[in-house]
Amino acid sequence: MRMFMKARHILVLAILFAIPAISFAQVRLSITVAPPMIPVYTQPPCPEDGFLWTPGYWAYGPAGYYWVPGVWVAPPQPGLLWTPGYWGFVGGFYGWHGGYWGPHVGFYGGVNYGFGYGGVGFYGGRWEGGHFAYNTAVMNVNRTVVRNVYEDRTVIRNSNNRVSFNGPGGVNARPTAEERTAMQEQHVQRTSEQMSHQQMASRDPSQRASANHGNPGTPAMGRVNARSNNQPGRTGNAVRSGATTPHGNANAGRNGMNTNRGSAATPHGRPQGNQQQSRPSHQANQGGHNDKPEHH
Repeated sequence: MRMFMKARHILVLAILFAIPAISFAQVRLSITVAPPMIPVYTQPPCPEDGFLWTPGYWAYGPAGYYWVPGVWVAPPQPGLLWTPGYWGFVGGFYGWHGGYWGPHVGFYGGVNYGFGYGGVGFYGGRWEGGHFAYNTAVMNVNRTVVRNVYEDRTVIRNSNNRVSFNGPGGVNARPTAEERTAMQEQHVQRTSEQMSHQQMASRDPSQRASANHGNPGTPAMGRVNARSNNQPGRTGNAVRSGATTPHGNANAGRNGMNTNRGSAATPHGRPQGNQQQSRPSHQANQGGHNDKPEHH
């Protein structure tokens, strides 16, 4: 039996290392249970000029999947953009490909993280010299805090796909030529603040998929270590991801949950999941998006 398990482990490693260049980032772990869907949530306003939005994602720990809230963070240096990490499914296993900072946005599995990360590239803003300009069509900014803004709806496309992994049964996407180029550039890994943010989420039981069934207690935060921005699926005066308020507030909770085919800023654990756990994606919040009409 041990020889069988060892042979299977070697086979899995061989498969992972044989993945072609579309894997792009280092596979850090692999499990057999799919991550839940991306929850619907609102984006808190940018707390400080120059901060960039890093979308929330499902990480995996000893207790299974847990949600790392989307959060505004300071980039390591001006001019860098964030490429989110993503789960990829191959050979019967889900492998995590870590995110990174770089001059352009690379491939992140085609996953629709929202708020400018619609699956291809990034259209939430762009660097203009040493200042970041925010696209208010998808970014929630307080103009008394952030002055360098513009509005560009031409790259927005609707998509309600909230699947959180790439591969069979998930998102069928391959990197564009621009993303391949971006992947070959020099990258900077997560900041210490981002790592602390994930560690904090891992210690919060309300973030675990086994407890929240795809609706994390804290889906988004304005800053690392700040209070939760909103509860998932909250309605009423709160703006759901992709919706405007009843009074037409164009900036609050703008949804990036749209598939983008052009970008304003592109060129620019345990080794095995709990076998008693059902696929979290089937337990995820099934509420729909209130997406804006498509703009061409």
